Amino acid sequence: MRRDIHEAVRIAQRGDRVALAEVVSQIQDRIFSLSIRMLADPAAAEDATQDILVLVITKLSQFREESRFTTWVYRIAVNYLLTAKKVRARELGITFEEFGEDLEDGLQDPDSADPTDAIMYNELRIACTMAMLLCLDLNHRVAYVLGRILELNQSEAMEILGLPAATYRKRLSRATAKVEAFTARKCGIVAPELAACSCPRRLPKALQLQRVDRQAGLTRNSSGVASYDDVIQEVARVESGLKGLCAQRLVPAFKNPKDFTKKLEEILTTQASQSH
Repeated sequence: MRRDIHEAVRIAQRGDRVALAEVVSQIQDRIFSLSIRMLADPAAAEDATQDILVLVITKLSQFREESRFTTWVYRIAVNYLLTAKKVRARELGITFEEFGEDLEDGLQDPDSADPTDAIMYNELRIACTMAMLLCLDLNHRVAYVLGRILELNQSEAMEILGLPAATYRKRLSRATAKVEAFTARKCGIVAPELAACSCPRRLPKALQLQRVDRQAGLTRNSSGVASYDDVIQEVARVESGLKGLCAQRLVPAFKNPKDFTKKLEEILTTQASQSH
């Protein structure tokens, strides 16, 4: 029977490795979901998830139950994603304008789209929707991911970020406005009558640039994946001003591709040997 996360943490803090594995098992997908939405790259998100889990394990004795454990974990994760050199080195500094120009480069004729490529349209839809957030700076991006995508309430997001309410609300509002404005102009799912770009028109160029991969799809490591046609219909039902957010939330829930609990024993053994 699966233990409550706080019970598992208390037992793990006493040195129980089975309980520690339970803790890791319960938080690793949350961390990966946060990381992939911040980095828009599965391999980089997997690497970040492992680094964050090591930090959580290392700092576990410091958890004093002054907040929910998941809030404490998110705080460690966010601090890493905002400050780690390897994360900051990946930042491209791309703007929404530059991203929009890239999307419209090399679009194929709409009549030549292959309807049998619907699975790849969905792969591109997911990859593009996540990559769009890279146009936000890290501080606005993390506010948007926590508040709009992961749907954490304001008090928890403020605690995770260490921000006063006014600052958090301003960042969230600005990020939301930028995402909505961009999708209303450039996204063929959100604005089919206005946007030049659509997944069927963009797919050949995206494959050429290796923005998506036929062999290693994002949807293979996720759950609750809506079909491409279902996403179009769902977004169409949403009122204007929320369509961009709807498209973002229709990115599926991701699971950590490599179960970290399998690496846990190796790491703990290494740490034990180094301490002697």
